[in-house]
Amino acid sequence: REGILKTAKALVEDTKVLVQNATASQEKLAQAAQSSVTTITRLAEVVKLGAASLGSEDPETQVVLINAVKDVAKALGDLIGATKAAAGKAGDDPAVYQLKNSAKVMVTNVTSLLKTVKAVEDEATKGTRALEATIEHIRQELAVFSSPVPPAKVSTPEDFIRMTKGITMATAKAVAAGNSCRQEDVIATANLSRRAIADMLRACKEAAYHPEVSGDVRQRALRFGKECADGYLELLEHVLVV
Repeated sequence: REGILKTAKALVEDTKVLVQNATASQEKLAQAAQSSVTTITRLAEVVKLGAASLGSEDPETQVVLINAVKDVAKALGDLIGATKAAAGKAGDDPAVYQLKNSAKVMVTNVTSLLKTVKAVEDEATKGTRALEATIEHIRQELAVFSSPVPPAKVSTPEDFIRMTKGITMATAKAVAAGNSCRQEDVIATANLSRRAIADMLRACKEAAYHPEVSGDVRQRALRFGKECADGYLELLEHVLVV
């Protein structure tokens, strides 16, 4: 635990330097980016060791830990991209606004990792913590989904339909967890929900941007995808309250 906390703290310092160097020379920016990549690699290693120390009889909690560090790594990748885009830009440029946004997400995800690490050995709260982390992750996925940036690739509406089965399974699991209130059920729900909603949002956007899909249908598909994720978030919030 100490190793993870120490490395996460170092990553936060690297992140600060990275953001500060957005207006500095390319060389300084490259050094700051390299330093933060080295630190996130080290953080991933210590989190993996931490997950292994929990023992193989608790795989769901191991997944929660690994997911938490994956979120931090993704946020760092986005932040480095945003820093490069904002380099040399004026303070009121949209790229600078995006940089500030990316920095906020980075801080949120590091904080989430630290909370998860602290709760992981606490039988009374580890399920609740996992669910909170999943809710935050889905919100971040929704922000990406709602942005006007097209997906990296497109897929067919049939692929998207297949993805919706995961939502049905995750919903049943969430209802069962809300009824049982057992921490292990809540952790399993958190892990399954995270994957199901992320897959659904990705597949929805990819299918909506298929060349044979009209603009009107695309807008409706994106709207319903968002409504589905919003509704599911509401369900998870209820489980959390229960």
